Amino acid sequence: MSIVIEADRLTKYYGSIQAVKNVSFKVFKGEIYALLGPNGAGKTTTIKMLSTLLKPTSGDAYILGYSIIRDSLNVRKVIGVVPQDLTADDELTGFYNVYIQARLYGYPHGIALERAMRALEIVGLADSANRRVSSYSGGMRRRLEIAMSLVHDPEVLLLDEPTLGLDVQTRRLMWNLIRDFKKQGISMILTTHYMEEAEALADRVAIIDYGEIKAEGSPDELKRKVKGDRVYIELYSEDDAQNLQLEISKLGVDVKLDSSIVIVTAPSASDILPHIVGILAGKKIKSINIVKPNLEEVFLDITGKRLREDSFDAFKYRVFTHKIR
Repeated sequence: MSIVIEADRLTKYYGSIQAVKNVSFKVFKGEIYALLGPNGAGKTTTIKMLSTLLKPTSGDAYILGYSIIRDSLNVRKVIGVVPQDLTADDELTGFYNVYIQARLYGYPHGIALERAMRALEIVGLADSANRRVSSYSGGMRRRLEIAMSLVHDPEVLLLDEPTLGLDVQTRRLMWNLIRDFKKQGISMILTTHYMEEAEALADRVAIIDYGEIKAEGSPDELKRKVKGDRVYIELYSEDDAQNLQLEISKLGVDVKLDSSIVIVTAPSASDILPHIVGILAGKKIKSINIVKPNLEEVFLDITGKRLREDSFDAFKYRVFTHKIR
């Protein structure tokens, strides 16, 4: 398979803060490559460098052979970018937003009209093309951003949290669009903090935390890194959880503590559960859950924390929901 994107030790400092640390990866033709991590992990900074909006402090990346530092104009011709923040003008129609994008890429009036309409048809917005964007729902706005990124037929799409703030049904519609782009041979980088999104869409996943890629592989390859099942036991206090951790550790299994949650890892949950139930007799338990290997468990194994702990950015969500009212 041919390499479409190659990041080579990409590094970015904001003052004294290192947001991205020597990130290297390759994306192949027609592949969906997911950067999975919490807010602040360096995902958006990486996308901004790849899209030439930010200059790396050091390192480089090549998109279809073009350097993001030396050949930024050529890079912009071959990529489409769907940013995390909404960029369409509320007071214009959906059609005019896409038409302007086509004109910015240098297409003459007649061709720009055709390309704008075709892009809107691809994302299912042809019937709403002449409505003002201010009347669009959140899902329609996200699809409009995609239409704007498609108008010049890019070979590469950079999708930064494309389903942020969307309801489950609309998120699934977006997934289908992304799958259709893959069938057309478009190569994509997708950033997300949704485990199920990475698992459902990505050919390969890079787990990124604190600006570093901690692990990389297909979802199945990454899940095989988790040895055994996990039992999550939530108690009402951290003191009770610490006491329970000590008791369960005597069974010879791996036991970790996460605030008031005791996490037991064992080759088979069904084998260890009867012993745990015996220990729990008479104790006040808030909840108990058995989890088979998944990407969240991989993230926990690699980083020592669950992704959901810091995956929600309240400020960005407020900004997003304000824009879609």
